Amino acid sequence: MPSDPCKPLQKQGYQFFSKTSTAALKPCMWCKRALAGGDMCYKHQFYGIDSHRCVQMTPTLRCNQRCRFCWRSFEHEPVEAEECSPEMILAGIHKYQKKALAGYNAVLDNTVTEEKWQEALDPRHVAISLSGEPTLYSRLPELIDLFTSKGYTTFLVSNGTNPDMLRRCRPFQTYVSLDAPDRETYQKVCRPHGDYWDRVRESLTLLGSRRSAIRVTLVKGLNDVAPEQYAAIMQGSGARFVEIKGYMYLGYSRNRLARENMPEHADVRAFAEKVADACDYRIKDENKLSRVVVLEHMT
Repeated sequence: MPSDPCKPLQKQGYQFFSKTSTAALKPCMWCKRALAGGDMCYKHQFYGIDSHRCVQMTPTLRCNQRCRFCWRSFEHEPVEAEECSPEMILAGIHKYQKKALAGYNAVLDNTVTEEKWQEALDPRHVAISLSGEPTLYSRLPELIDLFTSKGYTTFLVSNGTNPDMLRRCRPFQTYVSLDAPDRETYQKVCRPHGDYWDRVRESLTLLGSRRSAIRVTLVKGLNDVAPEQYAAIMQGSGARFVEIKGYMYLGYSRNRLARENMPEHADVRAFAEKVADACDYRIKDENKLSRVVVLEHMT
């Protein structure tokens, strides 16, 4: 793998599992904040996941979309020489998570308790959500099954463009993104490499047979339209949860969007209410700090 494209990512805290692949992990802000005794992310509030015991990773940084709201850099996307094996990824989880969190240990940081530090060194949850599109990794089902066999719970976050791969995966919870109410908006917002709208719709129909969630990233002035059309798609999916989350003006997305595209939590809540009014989902909870509202299917 050429070293230059990786350097900006390594400076951002990415830990690569091998020199020839783009499989990587990077603890999120909430992991570090929780380790230091601060707030946990909304996944703890909604689903009981302890942020300081969560590994944020991806088996590949390759992606087949160029979403305008994505915080990653399209300019610094490394070329992958070969895929990393599931076994190598599993073997590196503890090593690279510890390396990434080294400055937060109980000796160097007095806000971190020894108990929290030891728990962080024994992560129990893997969020396959760092960057890239994980379903482009050919051994994804095998990787998820390997994590499960070792006692990890897994959240798989996908853009839904590869329904055949999703069918083969058995994570604890599957997320599929729905960032547009129709094909035209999808092309404008997600800028896919091909016309994948029908594939996204197919992936959403798979969610009724598993523990699942639909993720909507709401961008003000771009895709915050037609809540009844979003509702109709969600209704047909059978997903248990829907997360409607406001776009955050962060990272490289600032080169594509303006701060004004970031909705306030009140905007997200109002949109979620309109969606709920048009389908059999009801608001379950919300997190104002993360500007996210979760809806649950009424059974």
